[in-house]
Amino acid sequence: MELKNILEAILFSSAKPVTAKKLHKGLEEHSAEEITGAMQGLMEEYRNTDRAVEIIEVAGGYQMRTKVAYRDHVRQFVKEREGGLTKTMLETLAIIAYRQPVAKRDIDGLRGVDSARTIRQLLDRKLIEIAGRNEELGKPIIFKTTSRFLELFGLKDIRDLPTIREIESLEK
Repeated sequence: MELKNILEAILFSSAKPVTAKKLHKGLEEHSAEEITGAMQGLMEEYRNTDRAVEIIEVAGGYQMRTKVAYRDHVRQFVKEREGGLTKTMLETLAIIAYRQPVAKRDIDGLRGVDSARTIRQLLDRKLIEIAGRNEELGKPIIFKTTSRFLELFGLKDIRDLPTIREIESLEK
């Protein structure tokens, strides 16, 4: 029971997802299996009670978050640090997320306009990062999404993005 309380306190105090690796390193007196088991038990307790917060796996770690049902009420009291994403930013971010790693010229080709400003905004917000250089002519810089992107969109892993078929089925 004490390990669950420790994990709960850590998650409550952390603004960012806490990875299993970080938990194992910081709680050396407990085995990886003990920590993982306690975390799974804690997540289950939160899932099976009528609490306004939940513990989810996101961006390669665990995070305590307000349940979506209470989001509008919380927004009245807590100001968001960053403004929302514009349609242009979301479009560019979607291209990067689904085609990563991807070069700027490929993004521009899909969007039909220059994306330099939007890419800069996404880099500034740490939603994307430079993934290296492509081996093509000119060795253009390529971009990929970050763990901040996963955190913002509540994804455990990039593979959790909905498929094109899933998106199309929502439109019907």
